[in-house]
Amino acid sequence: MKLGAYTACLHDRSLDETLKILGELGLTSAEINAGGFIPAPHLPIDDLLASTGAREDYLGRFAQAGIELTGLNVNGNPLNPDPAVGPRHAADLHRAIDVAAGLGVGRVVTMSGLPAGEPGGTTANWVVNPWDSQYLDILDHQWHQVAVPFWKDINARAAAADVKICIEMHPHNLVFNPPTLQRLVEQTNATHIGAEMDPSHLFWQGMDPVACVEYLGDLVFHAAAKDTRINPDNAKVYGVLDDRFTRTPADANPLNLGGANTLNQWPKSPSWEFVAVGRGHGVEEFWVPFLRALSAVDPDMAVNIEHEDQAFDQVEGLRLAAENLLAAASQAGV
Repeated sequence: MKLGAYTACLHDRSLDETLKILGELGLTSAEINAGGFIPAPHLPIDDLLASTGAREDYLGRFAQAGIELTGLNVNGNPLNPDPAVGPRHAADLHRAIDVAAGLGVGRVVTMSGLPAGEPGGTTANWVVNPWDSQYLDILDHQWHQVAVPFWKDINARAAAADVKICIEMHPHNLVFNPPTLQRLVEQTNATHIGAEMDPSHLFWQGMDPVACVEYLGDLVFHAAAKDTRINPDNAKVYGVLDDRFTRTPADANPLNLGGANTLNQWPKSPSWEFVAVGRGHGVEEFWVPFLRALSAVDPDMAVNIEHEDQAFDQVEGLRLAAENLLAAASQAGV
């Protein structure tokens, strides 16, 4: 098993400094951003697409640091009906597949995307409780008219490039749990589309990530190490579908997510929050059986830390996550 980190939390550092930090933490794998919601400062995409020499030099930097490049990440919304967002994110995904093929990287992580609810719509529409038939009409349009044709094309591109597409099952996407991931694979007859198993987004929806790994089996291609803590006193009142997010003020430099869209601020007393590995679910309680379940699917699977714990700075948070992840791997015998 390859244990490492997604380097987006270190975008303020150079690639070489970032790889040095990962090595010092005992990690041997890196996942690099390739576009989508955030920029790609650690990946010179145009150079890598243009030159064999550039690709060799780039991979040489990883080899020198003792780190393997195990995946490219291009999380975004390639189905967004906003013309300033969807087409750009889709183009980023196309290029990420090409770059991954050129580098010999077998995994590209992304999201399934979310289109409008009707032809000509301009805003993405997430339906998760279709008790009224109009909501099934929306889902029929989103799946059959938009998602299936798009993902059939992506599967063909990925198959030609010998790259596996690893979809993060993420809320506000058509694919947000194992059955919707399985549905996408079946409806597109996909051979190169599967799951990136990130337990953090499954935890707050009430799922058991180990059971999800066992349910999907060989459709699990890649994994993330990120934890979620449920805050029970807040969840009792607000539930996990907590809508108390607020706009980030302009003078606070909100993160642009494409077009006019920006990242909002988290509630001050959230029902749940992302935390470092082991701060939501214990090493022995969850992380050991999780790694064992992943290893049963693929003993060489990459599991990359995604640091989003607001209680720690970048390196401190990575260090805590790495210590707990490595301890879990040791105990799990993987």
